[in-house]
Amino acid sequence: MRKVYLDRKELPGAVNIEDTEIISAGTTIFSMSVNDRNEEYQRYANNYDIQFIFDDNIPHIEFFTVPHVDIMAKDSKGGYIGTLGQQCDLRSDAPICYINRELECFIISENGEDFLSNTESWQDNLKPYDKITVYRSKAEAKRELEIIDSSVIGIDEINL
Repeated sequence: MRKVYLDRKELPGAVNIEDTEIISAGTTIFSMSVNDRNEEYQRYANNYDIQFIFDDNIPHIEFFTVPHVDIMAKDSKGGYIGTLGQQCDLRSDAPICYINRELECFIISENGEDFLSNTESWQDNLKPYDKITVYRSKAEAKRELEIIDSSVIGIDEINL
């Protein structure tokens, strides 16, 4: 079976191509409205170095991941916190990961609920995670992987 990679930044919906395994890849940003900013989010930034991302301060991500990571926060060391394999939802069972400035990936917690209950010690809970590959760019990933171009996918192949 053919294996291809779909950049979630280009096409966030589901795609089906006959006889092909499609793997969700890339990095996306989960930002919140500035209207949602409150004292609780500021407390996370001040006390735990978890700076949730708001629409008025969206970082430019320089890397490309396989599988997909949806980034929801950053820290003062240049690292990013996000959900692995699906869109950010702290009520889901998606693992929470951390990608440091050296592009090393770590699992912080098994899910969002666990992450929120252990924010004071999240940096002590980092476990190396080798089931994700972090490329310096999408171009670098394309040298090793078949990343499909969303513009060539027929409309009958897309299940949104």
